[in-house]
Amino acid sequence: MDSVIGLEIIEVVEQAAIASARWMGKGDKNTADHVAVEAMRERMNRIHMRGRIVIGEGERDEAPMLYIGEEVGICTQEDASKFCDPQQLIEIDIAVDPCEGTNLVAYGQNGSMAVLAIAEKGGLFRAPDFYMKKLAAPACAKNHVDINKSATENLKILSDCMSRSIEELVVVVMDRPRHKGLIEEIRNAGARVRLISDGDVSAAISCAFSGTNIHALMGIGAAPEGVISAAAMRCLGGHFQGQLIYDPEVVKTGLIGESKESNIARLQEMGITDPDRVYNAEELASGETVLFAASGITPGTLMQGVRFFKGGARTHSLVISSQSSTARFVDTIHMYDAPKSLQLR
Repeated sequence: MDSVIGLEIIEVVEQAAIASARWMGKGDKNTADHVAVEAMRERMNRIHMRGRIVIGEGERDEAPMLYIGEEVGICTQEDASKFCDPQQLIEIDIAVDPCEGTNLVAYGQNGSMAVLAIAEKGGLFRAPDFYMKKLAAPACAKNHVDINKSATENLKILSDCMSRSIEELVVVVMDRPRHKGLIEEIRNAGARVRLISDGDVSAAISCAFSGTNIHALMGIGAAPEGVISAAAMRCLGGHFQGQLIYDPEVVKTGLIGESKESNIARLQEMGITDPDRVYNAEELASGETVLFAASGITPGTLMQGVRFFKGGARTHSLVISSQSSTARFVDTIHMYDAPKSLQLR
């Protein structure tokens, strides 16, 4: 799967990023999302595969969707038998977020990206559109920090694992009312907090790379993005845990389902019998082969945003593979017209 579609999934996120970046700073998050969805769908439908969306666009903001269950790829067409050999057919599950951080794009802020994760059929956890408590940390802290421990305990463990003082640690937390107590605890423990308004996938992945000055992600964010983060951290060997949050009183900002009881019933219908279970990266992205790809829409910690020039655009992307054990940063120049010059850096 890596060698067959690895390059093509880079083009999928690149095209979504370019489409969305044209709406950067225009204050219209829904259009920025919509064009990313359409660009991603159009490019995926030209890949020689049978893909199924298992995690699509969120339902909460009524944004356009690559809907859950949608089939994509050349081999999903009605006449696919003419050019798709069933013996060599690649069937994959796909988790997408065509514009992770729609508000960031709309208001010209850093950290938005187009992102997807893929695995063979059945290889990605089908997270409901709920929230998820998350803990991400570097590889050296894997299986040492624990989401069931307090932030103070985890910071002490992380400090020991990284041979850094707690005061040198930076923890990313989403700026939400539900995190008031968490933020106070992290600060009282001596660590520094970086608050973000959106886009915790990038924050989770940044924990796996030294030099980002991000050492942990803590708090509650969207569950589908948690699975995408887990796919990347599974490939990178970093620590990731997630626990579904189904109680509206905990998240304080709205949740699918009107009550805790109705949400538990919905989880049971999906086959999730233990709603309080803590999942690790290998459980959320359990496939034998897992691929992750992202392309910056606006500048971020890991990647540059899309840069337009007369006659083209330049993208900066990241593709991570469990099969080849690689993390590739890809710098691409897209030439639409005949550009008069190409800038090297």
